[in-house]
Amino acid sequence: MKRFQNIVCIGAGYVGGPTMAMIAKKCPGRKVTVVDIDERRIAAWQSAALPFYEPGLREVVDEALGRNLFFSTDIQGAVAEADVVFVAVNTPTKTFGQGAGRAADLQYWEKTAREIRQFATHDLVVVEKSTLPVRTATAMKRVLESGDGALRFEVLSNPEFLAEGTAIADLESPDRVLVGSDETPSGLEARAALVDVYAEWVPRDRILVTNVWSSELSKLAANAFLAQRISSVNALTELCERTGADVTEVARAIGRDSRIGPKFLKAGVGFGGSCFKKDILNLVYLCQQQGLEEAAAYWQGVVDMNEHQETRFVAGMLRAMFNTVSGKKIALLGYAFKADTSDTRETPAKVVADLLAEERASLVVSDPHALPNARRELAPHGDLVAFESDPYKAVEGADAVAVLTDWAEYAGMDWARVFASMRKPAFVFDGRNVLDHKALFALGFHVQAVGKAPLSRFS
Repeated sequence: MKRFQNIVCIGAGYVGGPTMAMIAKKCPGRKVTVVDIDERRIAAWQSAALPFYEPGLREVVDEALGRNLFFSTDIQGAVAEADVVFVAVNTPTKTFGQGAGRAADLQYWEKTAREIRQFATHDLVVVEKSTLPVRTATAMKRVLESGDGALRFEVLSNPEFLAEGTAIADLESPDRVLVGSDETPSGLEARAALVDVYAEWVPRDRILVTNVWSSELSKLAANAFLAQRISSVNALTELCERTGADVTEVARAIGRDSRIGPKFLKAGVGFGGSCFKKDILNLVYLCQQQGLEEAAAYWQGVVDMNEHQETRFVAGMLRAMFNTVSGKKIALLGYAFKADTSDTRETPAKVVADLLAEERASLVVSDPHALPNARRELAPHGDLVAFESDPYKAVEGADAVAVLTDWAEYAGMDWARVFASMRKPAFVFDGRNVLDHKALFALGFHVQAVGKAPLSRFS
């Protein structure tokens, strides 16, 4: 019976690092090695400052590091000794050529497959951990087994279903683990060996097995469904604002329906992160490639609604502030795409900052963990954007405050102190609906939230 004693992962990013750290923690009898070509990233994993912020990650890494968890840039040596190789490299959206703006860019995936073929010294199981288009496993196997064909490779699909901010809890107690394989004797044997790894801590009834193509598509479908729920509730916000309905109450009411449930029904300025937009656009492209134009248009609408929500938020700020923000100081509280992460990929805060900078607003960006990314991404705006880790200093002298990330500390701020430090009239734009709007209005703020009638002193 096949056993994966020596586990290797190529890619030390948001997926590979935490996943392998948890496997090492839960499987102390197995050796886990994470390899990457980025020397600085590998060094960071072995330092006091991990490459990114994720609650609980530090403790998991510390428990296994040096015992059975190792980080290295020696891809050749790691692959040569591996029983199984996870591939967790980046698969961004293409920015060039056919499918640009929608299709997945698979150049890093193919390069990795060719490296595995080059460095493998024996038959090997390769596991797709990156999010990939359906039927990519077939292409990967063709790359791996090209050439003299002396070695045999089995390709499994094991997509990640992590949510940043709760990734460690998701890994510790997942809703499900999905393993897809070919329905061949060798495919089933490899699948069983990977199931045995997860079964060291995950109940077997949560480990789902399927064919490899269903597994690949399930990842895209899961993200598309979650994003669709956010866009659906956001599509109601404009109607709520115009009719006096409260989107929070509407979401609470429909979420009590057991057929719907309450999760991912929180209205806001829009969704972000590395997966939702990228995966939906990939799904759009796949549908178009199959001639399924109606299905493609449906999923494209989820992305279009999200982009509309981002631009609509800024348009609402402009209207409230007398149709001009030129020269006005606006404090943006939060830059990460969600709380409890430093990730800023596709963050709505960047769209908001870009649009306000185009209007010549003077911006101060604050975030507890994402300021290094913010400085880099907003650098083209030059002196129009400043950065301040202390939110109280960020709001001093501001004409408006916009809450763009749902960090708990923003809801807990002393808003009377904030009001006293701002220019008047003082505006609060709650893009995450996390503040006490009535209390803010009582303090003297003009309050504008998402999907709620504004509490205005000027109407």
